[in-house]
Amino acid sequence: MAPKSGAPMVKPKSAAFKDKSKPADVRTSNINAAKAVSDAIRTSLGPRGMDKMIQSGNGEVSITNDGATILKQMNVIHPAAKMLVELSRAQDVEAGDGTTSVVVIAGALLEASEKLLQKGIHPTAISDSFQRCASKAVNILTEMSTPIELNDRETLIKSASTSLNSKVVSQHSSLLAPIAVDSVLTVTEPGKESAVDLKNIKVIQSLGGTIEDTEMINGLVFTSRASGSNAPKKIEKAKIGLIQFCISPPKTDMDHSVIVSDYAAMDRVLKEERAYILNIVKQIKKAGCNVLLVQKSILRDAVSDLAQHFLDKIKCLVVKDVEREDIEFVCKTLSCRPIASLDHFVAESLVNADLVEEFASGTNKFVKITGIQNPGRTISIICRGSNKLVLEEAARSLHDALCVVRCLVKRRAQISGGGAPEIEMALQLAAHANTLDGVDAYCFRAFAEALEVIPSTLAENAGLNPIATVTELRNRHALGEKTAGINVRKGAITDMNAEHVVQPLLVSISAISLATETVRSILKIDDIVNTIS
Repeated sequence: MAPKSGAPMVKPKSAAFKDKSKPADVRTSNINAAKAVSDAIRTSLGPRGMDKMIQSGNGEVSITNDGATILKQMNVIHPAAKMLVELSRAQDVEAGDGTTSVVVIAGALLEASEKLLQKGIHPTAISDSFQRCASKAVNILTEMSTPIELNDRETLIKSASTSLNSKVVSQHSSLLAPIAVDSVLTVTEPGKESAVDLKNIKVIQSLGGTIEDTEMINGLVFTSRASGSNAPKKIEKAKIGLIQFCISPPKTDMDHSVIVSDYAAMDRVLKEERAYILNIVKQIKKAGCNVLLVQKSILRDAVSDLAQHFLDKIKCLVVKDVEREDIEFVCKTLSCRPIASLDHFVAESLVNADLVEEFASGTNKFVKITGIQNPGRTISIICRGSNKLVLEEAARSLHDALCVVRCLVKRRAQISGGGAPEIEMALQLAAHANTLDGVDAYCFRAFAEALEVIPSTLAENAGLNPIATVTELRNRHALGEKTAGINVRKGAITDMNAEHVVQPLLVSISAISLATETVRSILKIDDIVNTIS
């Protein structure tokens, strides 16, 4: 039956699902959003990269060029762009360095896949091809790498320096790199190299002085000063006790109260308090303890004024308010167990150390314990800086350097830096593409071209001509110079190994694998569905 004239045509419900352009639009929107994030961070890649000033909502400012830090604090709304933020976080956890590179590679791969989509290649075909490209690229990287030994300290320092050279504190890399290497090697247990835990390295930020004053302390450092005005500030041949109970009068429960009506009862309360505290202090003296570490308590004072007075008299140095999360680190360093009650406070529970002293570091006073009898595999680094911005960036850079050394300890192989591995992968993948036919050939070629984004960005950030530089670099690699890379200081192509620009194999492998995974996820999305709140 023909519809009545003038009546509007009713669109059948099912037609909504036959809308072919929607998946393409969603995919384009996702790719553009992710590329925008990648472009925002691209300028901070490499030693000549720019820094970003990050201003938070409460007006706090920080300056950095660490990709993970920038993205973590960036206000990203688009769901696909958030995937790139997660990507840089994953790289930070996995390798600790290369957080900018991984996002830049992902952006370039998305751009390449956009061109392939326009040619009419199906997203699933592109996704599967990229998977094969990534595994081939990892094989190429592994063939390029050179194995290293853990006792070769110089090689490890070169890698740590390369990581620090792209940071704000690059001029101090000669000081910070050896600290990073020695710290990681100290906390590495022989035979358990794959389980290096950076939580065993405590980085303490201390304002004042310059980055050159940063030092590594083989012992334990407390960020609080020794409590008590008349207490000793330096104790040799110390006997240390770590307690988890309070040396202060007990309090009633939250909803109870004690009402004292006359002075006699008041005196009795005070006398009891005094006797209670005196009993604890006598037990401490009897055990021979002369350094007391007290865990922070939420409910009452860790050490009351009266207790402090008695402890001063028995010449005992007290560090109170040790944070609950630091207790594990303290126990590991001193190889002791915390004493939870007074009954267990005996001489066997104490730890011996050669020296415990209070020392000034910049504007703060810290307590330092050195010469511990059988120390655990931990280390403390006091990081110094003239202002808050420099100090925070120095601590972040030091963390990246520690991660690089950890990567080398986990997987003992390194490759050249300066864009050399990327160009080598691009050349070999392009050569491999010529042996393939069909869709794979297109995808391999696109993947190879996308990898050239790293050397071209390095050249661009260093003020060189990216096209000329990458062309010359490709030419040198074609002639068989596998370690040729961009020397941004001289503005020329030189041998990266001779310039000591090296990086761990694990960083590059993880960057390629993670970037490819993220790009595959984004390609396979064809719709964004909003849930009911």
